[in-house]
Amino acid sequence: MRVCSITLEGFRNYEHFSAQFHPGVNVIWGENAQGKTNLLEAIGFLSGARSHRARGDRELISFQRDQGTVTAQAESRGRDFLIEAHLFRGGRRKLFVNHVKLKTAGELAGILQTVLFCPEDLALIKAGAAERRAFLDHAICQLRPRYGEALSQYHKLLEHKTRILRDWEKNPGLLSVLEDFNEAMARAGALVIHYRAHFIRKLAEKAGAIQEEFSGGRETLALTYKTVSTVADPLGPTVSLYEAIREHQDSHGKAELEARSCLSGPHKDDLLADINGQSARQFASQGQTRTAALSLKLAEREIFREDTGQWPILLLDDVLSELDQRRQDFVLERITGGQVFITGCQAPERELGRGKSLHIVQGRLEEPPQ
Repeated sequence: MRVCSITLEGFRNYEHFSAQFHPGVNVIWGENAQGKTNLLEAIGFLSGARSHRARGDRELISFQRDQGTVTAQAESRGRDFLIEAHLFRGGRRKLFVNHVKLKTAGELAGILQTVLFCPEDLALIKAGAAERRAFLDHAICQLRPRYGEALSQYHKLLEHKTRILRDWEKNPGLLSVLEDFNEAMARAGALVIHYRAHFIRKLAEKAGAIQEEFSGGRETLALTYKTVSTVADPLGPTVSLYEAIREHQDSHGKAELEARSCLSGPHKDDLLADINGQSARQFASQGQTRTAALSLKLAEREIFREDTGQWPILLLDDVLSELDQRRQDFVLERITGGQVFITGCQAPERELGRGKSLHIVQGRLEEPPQ
């Protein structure tokens, strides 16, 4: 799969922009604050209509504009696609594929998948569990639409249950529906845990091998899935997961009423990472943290390739500048195959035999002198 070309109108600092891309490596370079990351953000938006930096569509629209568009020609599974995203400052977005309006943003993931690594991804190792859950959710939603449906349903139920727990003392009648929400959350939660467990099993195997190779055999990376304590085997059948969640709900019912918050379910899951037997979150150095986070993303890319038969589009935002030469060479060797976008401040030092260089200046494509 690949993005052949893109046109941006009123997106971030791009008033009017068009570019064609190489099916191999595309190096997007220029000084800071010129729009390199914004262009990567637009490409990533094509795979699920979500941004890794913006909380809402209005942040993606250029100043002094009421709307913006992202239009792209793409190839996937031997077919051509025209993808259009129309963003409105005061209204709901509209998404189209080959001029047919989409019902959900998740339908885009059936066409394009992207894997992004950016400086903020160091939080995968050092930040709290929410960052790692978001990483898992974004990856699995692109591969398994049913996971996205179960996750969306679970979060809606969680929101309602949280309101009940918050307000039950003022309105005791709310407790009459609490059991219904527990039941529905256990069923949706069992599916969420099921998909996360199987994804993490593959992720642990591949990321561990990448980390070892990345570090020249000096570092071992181990991943552990931490979920509801009554779940003995996250890889077990969903009926067993459902029963384990119900058991946890029953044993924590009184505590939830007292705490006025939901204590049972996969909304508290975490992905624990150890390097050489020690908690990466507590003890990893800056270099180890960057390497481990990048190993997770490269492993995610390999899982996508294994699952779909195609390489996902890889987006690397300012990655190589923080790595020593040996680790830079390792990354460049590892990303052969598929379409890749890399941002940096400098033009490529060597001729791109299987790629293209794009120089971005103030939201414009600076054409090389003839």
